[in-house]
Amino acid sequence: MKSMPALLFALAVGVAAVPAAAGDAVKGPIAVTGAWARATPPGAKNGAAFLSVGNGGGEDRVIGARAAVSDKVELHTHLAGSDGVMRMRPVESIPLASGQKATLEPGGMHVMLIGLKQPLKQGSHFPLTVVLDKAGEVTVEVDVQGPGAAGPMMMQHDPAQHEQHMADPAHRQMHEMMHGK
Repeated sequence: MKSMPALLFALAVGVAAVPAAAGDAVKGPIAVTGAWARATPPGAKNGAAFLSVGNGGGEDRVIGARAAVSDKVELHTHLAGSDGVMRMRPVESIPLASGQKATLEPGGMHVMLIGLKQPLKQGSHFPLTVVLDKAGEVTVEVDVQGPGAAGPMMMQHDPAQHEQHMADPAHRQMHEMMHGK
């Protein structure tokens, strides 16, 4: 566990995102939460990562992402073609209005991992850097779930420990971004 002075220093100077929990990171007014991916079968060339980006500051936009697990990373969405069939398409950016959250999820916006260097294995994790136009970069650990997973494994803790968790400034900031004050 980080010492309180070190944690406060990191928050004060904004040098890097402070990890709040596995799959979550907070940097200034930006909270990246619930980062996860589905495991891929052997030989799969592509995968996807899903997450939410909350914005407690001025307007911003997600303009890209990076991950060492693939040759290329793109922001994608699903759009219905004229024939009614849903197709994935790259997008240049994802708007992030002040006080709002963008949710990247299966069947919608997502981070496409193109040219996987190895399969994504259930139980593993990898770093993903989310790039924002104004807030800069936020790196989060992506938890790899099972091949048919519908969402991230949510952090569970004993309600009796709530006050202890809320005493951690990074956890409090993440909580306020996700649930309001």
